[in-house]
Amino acid sequence: MNDIPINLRINGAAVAARVAPDLTLADFLRGDQALKGTHVGCEEGVCGSCTVLVNGETLRSCLTLAAQMDGGDVTTVEGFDDPAGARLRKAFAENFAAQCGFCTGGMMAVAREFLADDTIANHRDEAAIRSRLDAVVCRCTGYQAIVAAVRASVPE
Repeated sequence: MNDIPINLRINGAAVAARVAPDLTLADFLRGDQALKGTHVGCEEGVCGSCTVLVNGETLRSCLTLAAQMDGGDVTTVEGFDDPAGARLRKAFAENFAAQCGFCTGGMMAVAREFLADDTIANHRDEAAIRSRLDAVVCRCTGYQAIVAAVRASVPE
């Protein structure tokens, strides 16, 4: 197979690469880019551990081909270094929202999208947070600490 040239941004940095047509975004991020915060659990788009932000919206990187990202802006958990991302990381740490850590990258991506959603009236509403977090499976925490972390990361 012939590799496909792509140009994209990953965590704010311009990246030019050649990728196999069947290479998933998850494998590209973890392998070629050495960004290990994006985990692959089910490889079927069900567990949500591989969730990243693409152009500000959540996307399952295990179901997406890297070649589809040409011209895109991908943000992984490693790229959450702006003030909102720093608040979210701090809140996850202070609320012990990660146990094994496998789902954390996906949870944080979903939380970032949720917190940036201007159509939500109250970002501290537990039901709204839980509804959005349903997109990622966590087998360790029972979600309460994750919900608390999302609530704590909302600016005053």
